[in-house]
Amino acid sequence: MAQLAGLGKSGIYVHPIALGTNFVGGHNLYKNVDEEAGRQTVRDALDNGVTMLDTAQMYGPDRSEELVGEVLKEYQRTKVAIATKVAHREDENGEQVIDNDPEFLKQKIDEALERMQLEYIDLFYIHYPDPEEKTPLNEAVAGLKEAKDEAKIRAIGVSNVTLDQLKTANKDGYVDVVQNQYNLLNREAEDGMFDYCAENNITFIPFYPLAAGLLAGHYDENSKFDDLRSRLPFYQEDEFKENLEKVNQLKPIAEKYDEEVAQIVLAFYLTRPSVGVIIPGAKKGSQIKENMRAADIELHEEDIQKIDKIFK
Repeated sequence: MAQLAGLGKSGIYVHPIALGTNFVGGHNLYKNVDEEAGRQTVRDALDNGVTMLDTAQMYGPDRSEELVGEVLKEYQRTKVAIATKVAHREDENGEQVIDNDPEFLKQKIDEALERMQLEYIDLFYIHYPDPEEKTPLNEAVAGLKEAKDEAKIRAIGVSNVTLDQLKTANKDGYVDVVQNQYNLLNREAEDGMFDYCAENNITFIPFYPLAAGLLAGHYDENSKFDDLRSRLPFYQEDEFKENLEKVNQLKPIAEKYDEEVAQIVLAFYLTRPSVGVIIPGAKKGSQIKENMRAADIELHEEDIQKIDKIFK
């Protein structure tokens, strides 16, 4: 049985395999989105032991939050942790801009509560830092602390931040979680971020843990993509072939544990300092069940070293 993971200093504990829901109502991210299939995937996750759902205002936009909220009404609220994120608004020209103003963020918390028909949100993230730095991140986080004191949210997160930005955001010690891209093809977080999180009781949650499917071991040189994957760096032609060769080296390790490559990759992440929760996306109940198994795999040290070396 997998040990539950804490979310920073919040007192919230969840199963280490959560569900990322950008495909649930994510009409602006994927083609031919089937909303009922999305709802069913959320049900499948909760029925199979997932206790944390990760969404965001920009998925849809808005629609992912709405659908997650609809499904949640069928379950016991206190058994599920809901995480969502906000940073975007439209300016006077209709362009998307990032806003970290505390009043804006608090307004967006109220809107998310209404969209999801909830009384509180378990984990609320600043989705992106303001590139123009109009609002210092510690001031933005202080706004979330006010919402936390009002019991509208239970934990504070930041996402897509550098180590220096995280340190600024956590100036007053309020940050519980950081969610950044981290996977075997993008290991930037190992350069100081993990250590800082461990020292400050901040839980690191990687997104794109399977590199949008590439690290699951199901693709070959003939695989083609016409969705958001086509814009990701590790899917570009030469790099894609090189990455496939690395992924293929994981197959003998997976066979040793009688597992799929994806589960071995996810299990590897759980050996990293401060990584407490992983949010692989899944579109089918069978994928969710497979992902959940990763939390019960105990990799031998020699295999941890071998995986580390393949992707160095």
